[in-house]
Amino acid sequence: MSSRMKITKTIGSYSDNIQRVKRALAGCDAVVIGAGAGLSTSAGFEYSGERFERHFSDFEKKYGFHDMYSGGFYPYQTKEEFWAYWSRYIWINRYTDAPKPVYNKLFELVRDRDYFVITTNVDHCFQKAGFDKKRLFYTQGDYGLFQCCMPCHNKTYENKEIVYRMVKEQKDMLVPTGLLPKCPVCGKPMTMNLRSDDKFVEDNGWHEAARRYELFLREHEGKRILFLELGVGYNTPGIIKIPFWNMTAQNPNATFACINYGEAVTLEEIADRSICIDGDIGEAIESVMQ
Repeated sequence: MSSRMKITKTIGSYSDNIQRVKRALAGCDAVVIGAGAGLSTSAGFEYSGERFERHFSDFEKKYGFHDMYSGGFYPYQTKEEFWAYWSRYIWINRYTDAPKPVYNKLFELVRDRDYFVITTNVDHCFQKAGFDKKRLFYTQGDYGLFQCCMPCHNKTYENKEIVYRMVKEQKDMLVPTGLLPKCPVCGKPMTMNLRSDDKFVEDNGWHEAARRYELFLREHEGKRILFLELGVGYNTPGIIKIPFWNMTAQNPNATFACINYGEAVTLEEIADRSICIDGDIGEAIESVMQ
């Protein structure tokens, strides 16, 4: 993030800012939602504590890590170990529903409005809650997709069936060797379609979603847009946070709203058209709906 950017918190009480979000939502022509990891955390997708222990206590005992994030970076000695861990991880964070209905409440809030969602989350929660697939742009990938590790071609593959089998058939923290996913083109190992390096595959679906997002922004340029940032941190500020600030600054009819526990800030330049709510996203959404 540029050191020349001056960030600030907007003033006002929690209840006053909830009312401001209500008015901004009621008076806007369109809503652009930018969602980060904090939204899924609010929905109950926690990566440590009881949820981690319930699903990975055997891995914790053997390998010594204490949260799912650390487990994802552990240097497993074999692919059978690696996929025993990751198949469970993918299954509970992609194919099971979030413990709390935060995404469902968010959908109720915007379902009758002209909306678009850009997110760095890879857990598919938006679609499971009912959001229109053609109004979603998953910039960083999807736990539900595999790709070639090289990659030898720009295509992704749905993985639900093979992940389910790896979860069900693993023993002693090892998946059967015959279940290890291989690229159907070159035979190399498959990996998750997650942006972590320059090998991330941006397939046709990714490019189509990017095009729809850009078209949505162009069609609503200069209109009363509510840029609603939910749970976005500073790992990749150039994807959602900074563009939202810049687009609000360039459009005098736009409003920027940020709901984030501990990190609700805005650009000083647009503070008069910003609403920052420091608190739990799920609770804030329920308050806005009341």
